[in-house]
Amino acid sequence: MTYCVGLTLDRGMVFMSDTRTNAGVDNISTFRKMRIWEQPGERSITLMSAGNLATTQAVVSLLEERAKQVADRDPGIMACESMFEVATMVGDTLREVIRDNTEHGQRAESTFHATLLLGGQLGDGQMRLFLIYPEGNFIEASPDTPFFQIGETKYGRPILLRAYDPEMSFEDAIKLLLVSFDSTIKANLSVAPPLDVHVYEKDSLKTGKVFRIDADNDYFHDISDGWGVALREAFASLPQFDFDKSLSKREASFRHKDEG
Repeated sequence: MTYCVGLTLDRGMVFMSDTRTNAGVDNISTFRKMRIWEQPGERSITLMSAGNLATTQAVVSLLEERAKQVADRDPGIMACESMFEVATMVGDTLREVIRDNTEHGQRAESTFHATLLLGGQLGDGQMRLFLIYPEGNFIEASPDTPFFQIGETKYGRPILLRAYDPEMSFEDAIKLLLVSFDSTIKANLSVAPPLDVHVYEKDSLKTGKVFRIDADNDYFHDISDGWGVALREAFASLPQFDFDKSLSKREASFRHKDEG
């Protein structure tokens, strides 16, 4: 399992992914799940992956090989003219890899399951973020759905829904994502640091700040500890439950009947 998030902001996009892969409790490894392609001044493309490691590595390898080709019939993502075209090509490649593995290897397609997050900007086009499914089809982020998650999504989603603001700074976005990742890491052993981060600035058309947050990072520990304290304080500050005052008359009557 894994956890990756792509977040769109007014000023750009922030991508974050963990690096843990596991095939059982005694077979845990660290692999980079984020890949960035760029041609400064022309395009910046970020891809994150969740699912079967062999499948996602095959997809990335094919995309990299085809990006080096110049042939008109298969020009690769570095020759695409829009992010929609890039998403289509990546989806086709994912579907191709899963189909080939299914036809020539094991029969269960779920064995080769993989999901991708793709974001970036080309030329004078808009920033775009896509969620690509194993079937090769995809959906695009919008003001109503400004971020996507893949992998182990449920634990880190509540804080994103409550605290996300499209006008927030990159620094606040990273803080928000670290809280989301910390919640996921504490709840699921299959997600773990190091965490890879890419901060893309709108219209820059080049790779932005790229860095890795290790398990022993002081700021990450401050966020983790501080969030735990803040949650306990917030919980303690909530109104106390009172059986007589907090229950409706209907509920109270049922309680009295049960007691009787």
